[in-house]
Amino acid sequence: MKLRKGKQKRASAVEKDVLDSWNPKTTLGKKVKAGEITNLSDVLKSGKPILESEIVDFLLPNLMQETIELSSTQRMTDSGRKAKYRAVVVVGDGQEYIGIGQGKAEEVRPAIEAAVKDAKLNIVHVNLGCGSSQCNCKTKHSLPIKVVGKHGGVRITLTPAPRGTGIVANKVVKKVIQLAGIKDIWTKAEGRTKNRFNTSMAVVDAIDQLNKIRMKQEFS
Repeated sequence: MKLRKGKQKRASAVEKDVLDSWNPKTTLGKKVKAGEITNLSDVLKSGKPILESEIVDFLLPNLMQETIELSSTQRMTDSGRKAKYRAVVVVGDGQEYIGIGQGKAEEVRPAIEAAVKDAKLNIVHVNLGCGSSQCNCKTKHSLPIKVVGKHGGVRITLTPAPRGTGIVANKVVKKVIQLAGIKDIWTKAEGRTKNRFNTSMAVVDAIDQLNKIRMKQEFS
């Protein structure tokens, strides 16, 4: 059962009150809070897993969130019917970072909060550029090359577009692309695109292909 409660709006993904009281438990978290690490790019390049969502909050204070999907399922228990909610959320700074997460809980808000946390732990860097042969403006408004991402039964192709084209995509893909900071892109979605989580994850996988290519070049 899908819940429809009007158009979802973007909101801040960072809770400053929680961040102020954050007591890091990992070495990485301690270094971030101490100011020894000031750039999320350095964290991602190190290959160390992000185990505390506050690390992302601390380094990306302007991070935004938007709910991609909110659904519920009901099951019978000894005390009657019990609902459980599932949320799919995208987080991004609209400049160079994007993440998708999902969460489940017995209430809507905790489900969304769990999804936001999951998205932060899976955040990736967006390598922007101008890869369109029709443009060649050398500004970071699109992607440098064509990339393909897959997740589940969904395949997404992202093709650099000339400046001014805008985002040519379906609603779900467009939400992810916008928060990733990409302004001009042609997209092609294939497979079971009705599954919003798989579709969103396929977009992020396509974007992350550029990080994998870059790492191979650095170590080759």
